[in-house]
Amino acid sequence: MDASIDSGAVAGAGEGAGVVAVTPPAPPPASEVISAVRAGDAHGVEALLSAGADPDARDEHGTPVLCLAIETYAVEVVRLLATHGADPDRCGPDGVRPLRKAVDSGSPAVAGATVHNTAEWRRHREAELLEARSLARHWYETGVEAELRRRTGAQGAVTRTHVQDDEYTGVDEFSLGGATVRDGHAAILTDLEKVLGLRPPFEELLERALTRPDQQHATWAASTLLLSHRRDQETWDAAAALSADPDPVHRLFGTEVLRLTHLFDESEEDRFAAPTLELFLNRSAQEQDAAVLTELLTGLAEHADPRGDERLLSCAGHPDPRVRHAVAFGFDRWSPAFSATVRKALVDLMADPDADVRQGACRTVADSKDRAPELAEAMAALLDDTSRPVRVSAVHGLARHDDERCVEGARRLPPAPPGTSYEYDLDEVWRYERRRDGR
Repeated sequence: MDASIDSGAVAGAGEGAGVVAVTPPAPPPASEVISAVRAGDAHGVEALLSAGADPDARDEHGTPVLCLAIETYAVEVVRLLATHGADPDRCGPDGVRPLRKAVDSGSPAVAGATVHNTAEWRRHREAELLEARSLARHWYETGVEAELRRRTGAQGAVTRTHVQDDEYTGVDEFSLGGATVRDGHAAILTDLEKVLGLRPPFEELLERALTRPDQQHATWAASTLLLSHRRDQETWDAAAALSADPDPVHRLFGTEVLRLTHLFDESEEDRFAAPTLELFLNRSAQEQDAAVLTELLTGLAEHADPRGDERLLSCAGHPDPRVRHAVAFGFDRWSPAFSATVRKALVDLMADPDADVRQGACRTVADSKDRAPELAEAMAALLDDTSRPVRVSAVHGLARHDDERCVEGARRLPPAPPGTSYEYDLDEVWRYERRRDGR
């Protein structure tokens, strides 16, 4: 008899005779999970966990795979292990729990993945969350380099590089004496306070953001996001006042909070939309700093008000490419057709010296309902652009506009660089061909 069949369930065993029970396959061995986790192979880890692998497997040193994933900043692997029930109390030989290890890592993405079920953690692990908050504050107030030197005892030079921490934000990574730590502790502090239901003052969140005055840094983003989700008058007033501050970095912070408040408000009321729109219209006419002006124009575009197009047009020739990029992306693509002045601006922007500006203008035209011939000609002129992403956008736009030139443009694209994500924009070509051929 096949070893996979339970002979005790074969016919003749009384009631239910004839039923054969099949022994389930054995779960994958721990060695396979450990290898996949060390390699940062999220797909492999997910497959193994789905097949019954133990999320609490330990390596030859006794380190749980959750701790291994945290140590290697494998965010998606941490999230998979946590959601599949990895024990948050299981320590390695160093006796450090996973959450503490995640906070020490300085990665907001890793820490957030470790605390995957915030409601559950808040109900049953509040003491551990408060301890983690204190640890994050200690790192933030002491400084990464100083704390790293204290812990390692090393006196050499610190290596510092900027790395991507999640899909949207980055952090700086410090290495010294064989240890590596990221500088996202202020963001971790902010995120943990949100989980705990605490409300740090506006001024304190601003102070944290100003330690990393970069919109793409996790520390800055954590502060602006938390404030934007409050959607109360006190926060709006503070952000509005800050948006008129003499310091452009302060103005940028206040403007971003105002923009995100409107962007993430899905209520029908959206009570701050009107005052924010008026403020952006007024400030964008006066703003001299390119970064702040870019944020103001981006906000105006998100309001989709006709007056916003007028302000965008006035900035179409701005010397800073960030501003021109905001203009290129900002025109109302949902209207039946662009005005003649907007159409001309988009044609000019598709010939801009900056590749991101050309691509932004091309994307706006591609998504629009305007089928003016001059727009199609401007996109076709980009089929031989020096930038491959611009060429892909041109192919995509021509396909959406039912222009046959998209087929040849796609055929002549150079190979994608290694590591390029799947280019969904190019799927638009076969959709066009199906429409063309009546399929």
